[in-house]
Amino acid sequence: MRPSEKDYVPYYKSYIERIKGDDIINIFQEQLNTASEFFQLIPEEKGNYTYAEGKWCIKEVLGHLVDTERIFAYRALCIARGEKQSLPGYEQDDYVKEAGFNKRTLKDLSDEFAFLRKSNIALFNSFTESELNRKGIVNESEVTVRAILFIIAGHCMHHIKVIKEKYGV
Repeated sequence: MRPSEKDYVPYYKSYIERIKGDDIINIFQEQLNTASEFFQLIPEEKGNYTYAEGKWCIKEVLGHLVDTERIFAYRALCIARGEKQSLPGYEQDDYVKEAGFNKRTLKDLSDEFAFLRKSNIALFNSFTESELNRKGIVNESEVTVRAILFIIAGHCMHHIKVIKEKYGV
């Protein structure tokens, strides 16, 4: 089942619309395979390439994917477990700036993405229908666990498309 537009704020609509199908666990598994293969094909020497001044390099984009998936998975876990407190937002540019992703290897970042995704698949697969439908507050907006899962997958697709189109990979 897909999230309804009442399950998330309009900002995330484009991410959710990127996802075709309803079986989000299967989508995560397919994405794990395709994204891992994609990042392994990028030559290491291209890892610090950026297509314009002020834009993230490829390693920073991949690191951002890891950070964002980790943060959104935490949000999904909190809401699934019944958290009533509002969960904070985060400033992606500050996170990337502080992370030092450009000092790591593409292989290391790609491996971290794969390990994280495998762990998240196990977690997300454990959620019941009731937990997937549970709503919580993130960054002062309501969202369901189900919507968060679709947002994670759509966000990954968005950034891989950007790398393909803007970075010439």
